[in-house]
Order: sequence, then C-alpha cells, then structure tokens
Amino acid sequence: MTNIHPLAVVSDDAELGVNVSIGPFAVIEAGVTLHDDCQIASHVVVKSGTTLGVNCQVAEGAVLGGRPQHMQAGNEVGRVEIGDHNVIREYVTIHRALKPDEVTHVGDRNLLMANSHIGHDSDLGDDIIVANNVMIAGHVVVDDRVYLGGAAGIHQFCRVGQYAMVGGQAHISQDVPPYVMLDGITTKVVGLNRVGLRRGGFSKLELAELKAAYRILYREGLTWDDTLARLAGEFPTGPAAEFHEFLAASERGVVQERRTPRAATVQFPTADPGTGNAGQEARTVSQETRKAG
Repeated sequence: MTNIHPLAVVSDDAELGVNVSIGPFAVIEAGVTLHDDCQIASHVVVKSGTTLGVNCQVAEGAVLGGRPQHMQAGNEVGRVEIGDHNVIREYVTIHRALKPDEVTHVGDRNLLMANSHIGHDSDLGDDIIVANNVMIAGHVVVDDRVYLGGAAGIHQFCRVGQYAMVGGQAHISQDVPPYVMLDGITTKVVGLNRVGLRRGGFSKLELAELKAAYRILYREGLTWDDTLARLAGEFPTGPAAEFHEFLAASERGVVQERRTPRAATVQFPTADPGTGNAGQEARTVSQETRKAG
C-alpha cells in the first residue's frame, strides 16, 4: 500500500511501486520512478529523470535529479539512476548527467551522509560510505566499498579504487589506487586499508600479495612503465591484479605516498641574555632528528 501525505505534491506521471511512503511537502515530479518500499521524507524533491531502486530511504531536504552545474548544460540533460537499499541523508544533492543519453549512477547499499554532493555523470559503485559534506565533482568514478571521510573533495574525472579509505578534508586531484588509505590532511597515501581489507574477508595470501604489489608501486622507485610491467607479470590474477588494471587506465596519475618524516613542535628552554630568566623557544623537529638526539 502506498502512503502519500496529503501535503505532498506527486505528479500523476510519476511511477510509484508498492509500499512507497512520501512525507509532507515532498515533491515528486513527472518522469520519476520510485520502486517498491521507498521512503521519502518531508521536503524531499525528486526531479524528472530520476529513478530509485527498491527500499531506498531519503531523508529531509534532499534534492535528487537537479540540473548539472555546468555552463554547457542545455535544455535537455541526462538522468539519475539510483540502485537498491540506499540510505540518502539530509540535504544530499545528486545531479543529472550533462548529455541526454548519459546517466549519473549510484549503485546498491550505499550510505550518503548529510550535505554530501554527487556531481553530474559520476558513477558510484556498491557498499560505499560517503560522510558528511563530501564534494564529488562531475565525471568521478568511485568503486565498490570505498570510504570517503567528511568534507573530502574530489576533482572532476578522478577515480577512487575499490576498498580505498579517504581521510576527512582530503583534496583529491589524482586517482586513488585501490586498497589504499589516504591521510586527509596531506592527501597522501599512508599504506593499505588494512581494516577495510580484513572486514572484506581477504585471505592471508591475498593480503600478502596486496602488500607486495603496494611495495612495487610505492617503494621500489621504478619508472611508470616498469611498475606496470612488474605488476602485470607478478600478479596476473587475484585482488592484486586490480592494481595493474587500475593504473593502466589512469589518465591523471595517482596520489603519491607520504614518505617525508612527520614534524612536531617542541619547546626548548632558553635564557634571556638581558635578564638571565629562562624562556622557551619553539622549534620544529622531525622524527628522525628527535631519534638522532
């Protein structure tokens, strides 16, 4: 049974499945498809050209299917297709594709937290967590089981590989390889996403191969061509093979590893030459310097 609040505005040309719930002041435009068991909260706007799969929950104030934010957007634009079992929280925005025959795509079982944005022509896979205030520009690809930390920004045409974990406030302008973890402050790779891989059920052999492939990519100082050749030769199958496939398709290059020593501010006692009173002087000392001292 479909439950539409009397204060909602639902077009007669919208297609609603079984057991759909629509809250007060929601707007469902013509050309929208809501499949079975979708729950649309108050003040949500689902615009023309948008499809939601089964059992999607959309929280207050979200706008799905808005026009692309692009100077070349014409009168005819593309669609938004959202898969099954997604949770879309407050004030999320997802924009339609730029061209009439193109699609902005969101897969299945994703959690899009409050105020996050997905730009036109982007393609999100399955089981992704997008934290609050994440900004995904146009033509971005995010593969399965990625975690995007709060307020991270992803430049247009970038890709984020599967099982990657991106720290909060990262500003991504190159591709993020699969399976890695990104520090949000430096936007540098800091190792494999071990927690995500363990939760994903990878075997000990698969984890060992991923670690070996990571070292080829980031630790051996090879040229790009030599890196691709080593990865293809040593890991033709299994999860580690994804490194070569992902890197070979990269057009923007990949995010580099954070290898420089981290710095800390330490207070050193000093003497005031005029008074003889002790004071403090702030110096920045790297980890290597502190160990040497």
